[in-house]
Formats: sequence, C-alpha cells, structure tokens
Amino acid sequence: MSESCTHLAGIRDVTPSADGCEECLKTGDWWVHLRLCRTCGHVGCCDDSPNRHATAHFHATGHPVIEGYDPPEGWGWCYVDEVDFDLSDRMTPHPRPIPRFV
Repeated sequence: MSESCTHLAGIRDVTPSADGCEECLKTGDWWVHLRLCRTCGHVGCCDDSPNRHATAHFHATGHPVIEGYDPPEGWGWCYVDEVDFDLSDRMTPHPRPIPRFV
C-alpha cells in the first residue's frame, strides 16, 4: 500500500454516523461493504453496492479519505490522490454490531 496521499494529515478519529450505510438504512436498501469518511464519520456503502453512497458523499462534500469499515480492513483510500494506504494502527472500532444485508 502507498503512503503518497497528500491528505494523510487531515485524517481524523471520527464517530460513525450510523450502524450501517446511513442512506441505505433510511431507504431500506442493502449494501455489500461499508466505508467510513475519516473527515466527518459518514458511513456509506462501497462501489460494489447498488447505491455507492460513500463515493456520492465524497462528490457532495469533497471529504477525501475513507476507511474500509465493514469488515474492518485496516486500509484507507483517498479519492483525490487515488491511492490506498495502511490504517491498521488507526482503525475505527464498531460501537455496536453492524447489521448484515448481503
């Protein structure tokens, strides 16, 4: 994994916004994996999910860095620099069990 992201200094410890994809929980949709915004804590679904809410959140807010959140994967991704990097020493814990839909 690369450490060449120009946004690493902006990674924050965040509180997850929901116990699953925030938007999918509201609409009753399902997801494959979850991504956590490391700027504000928004929980969105990955690009393999039908709604791609994590990427939509990036486009709406410009928040550059996500964490592979469910399952906890120990990696981050920067949408701006298009690089992945190690977050295994800064993973965000799940406050409660994550519901499964797929």
